[in-house]
Amino acid sequence: MPHNIAPVSVIIPAYNAAKSIERALKSVAEQTLPPAEIIVVDDGSNDDTVAVATAMQSLFLVCQLIVISQKNKGAGAARNCAIKAATEPYVAFLDADDEWLPNKLERSMGVLKSKNYTLVAHDYLDVTPNGEVHVSCARRFNEGPDPYVTLYLKGYIPSISVVARRDIVVEAGGFDENLRNAQDFDLWLKILAPPDTTFLVFEEPLARYYHTPGGIMSHTERRIICCVQIAYRYLPALHARHKSAITILVQRLFNVYSEAFTVYVRSGKLIRAAMVPVRFAVAATKAAFNPDVASERKEFIAFWGFSIWVIAIFGLYISQFQNLIGPVMSVLKRTVGIE
Repeated sequence: MPHNIAPVSVIIPAYNAAKSIERALKSVAEQTLPPAEIIVVDDGSNDDTVAVATAMQSLFLVCQLIVISQKNKGAGAARNCAIKAATEPYVAFLDADDEWLPNKLERSMGVLKSKNYTLVAHDYLDVTPNGEVHVSCARRFNEGPDPYVTLYLKGYIPSISVVARRDIVVEAGGFDENLRNAQDFDLWLKILAPPDTTFLVFEEPLARYYHTPGGIMSHTERRIICCVQIAYRYLPALHARHKSAITILVQRLFNVYSEAFTVYVRSGKLIRAAMVPVRFAVAATKAAFNPDVASERKEFIAFWGFSIWVIAIFGLYISQFQNLIGPVMSVLKRTVGIE
């Protein structure tokens, strides 16, 4: 392969993305280090996604654009289909409604090969109505001695920032198609669980993330269920790395429910918001009696259980008190007729 082409298969799942996939593909075509192949998997779209993607063949002069159609099975299944079709030793992921900055692949491959990492990722730009916000993913992974524990706790490496070894992804079984949310988070935890794997999240914003109505981040309840399931799934791997795995598990549950609480308050779903601390308390109590961490149970219950339980319940309310009290007072005023 020529030295000026990256040995990378770019994986792009697409569903009803006719309005955005041109932008995504153009961002790949404009890479300073172009990939060897781009694989778009149309997941049963009922718009012109396939036609728009196919029409962009002429943009790719030094690499191959492959467009595959399948019945609607979800983004995870579409990614897995592309991974099976990939022929290069590395895979990079891009969603059809997002885009890369021009030097994304050049910088990612340089970092990946500098220490033979299993996976690398980077910061991104969150595109909002008020402009772009630099989201520092790298900073999250500099907060503790073990990046895997940090990944477990923080729960997020954006898939659009990832370049990974294809053989490791295939060996891990790809994306879990039974999960309805957080499939990428599950896969990162799976492939990075062995102690001999290494990864790095570096501090450069090399992709743009666009919020899509009805997108994966909008399914809050679905996300809670899947993230809790994933937290328990990788508890044994966490236990092998950290002597206080049960405490880390409860912290992860707190992060999941805290995020949901904030989303519900901001969207005006106050009843659901009010139930979140109760749900967290139940989940934390269940965690204390998980058989995978039985050796830690006595110490956890004695020193941390009650304090985490109480602090978390009140902390969730207090942290969002101003956001919560305003809507509640508005409802009360309308009820009693106060202007």
